Amino acid sequence: MNKRIHIVFWAFLTAVILTACGEDSELARFKKSIDDFCTRISEIDSSINQIDAQSDDATAQLLANLDDLDSAFRHFAQLDFPQEFDYLENLADESSEYMTEAVKSYHDAYGGESYDENTAEYAKQNYSRAYKRIQIIISFLHGEEPTDADLSIEYGTE
Repeated sequence: MNKRIHIVFWAFLTAVILTACGEDSELARFKKSIDDFCTRISEIDSSINQIDAQSDDATAQLLANLDDLDSAFRHFAQLDFPQEFDYLENLADESSEYMTEAVKSYHDAYGGESYDENTAEYAKQNYSRAYKRIQIIISFLHGEEPTDADLSIEYGTE
């Protein structure tokens, strides 16, 4: 009898450890995905800042970097957020939608025969909205709750 209790105890302990590892591993993968996203955004930002505005292909370089940025945001929006951060997925989707609209508008502003200032301003506003949502997500992931009058988050009640 004592041997059975000992075996059941070890089996239970092993099951608990394996279950906990699975949860930690999901969260670890998510955190790595967030880190990878932030690193990629930083790399693209550096590339944009290194463009020589006087070069003949400056516009093409800028638009190519913005396309990469859009791709990174779309990939970010496709992440499966862990259950405790599920309420942030909508913000990730919104950030991607705003970035896609910003990049499209930048292409329109710079891609024509002449520069379109109004379209560029519209692009800039969407670009800012996309980044604002990323900043809010990062704040929540760090355990902080942003104080923004325009912020409205709906927490799931399951």
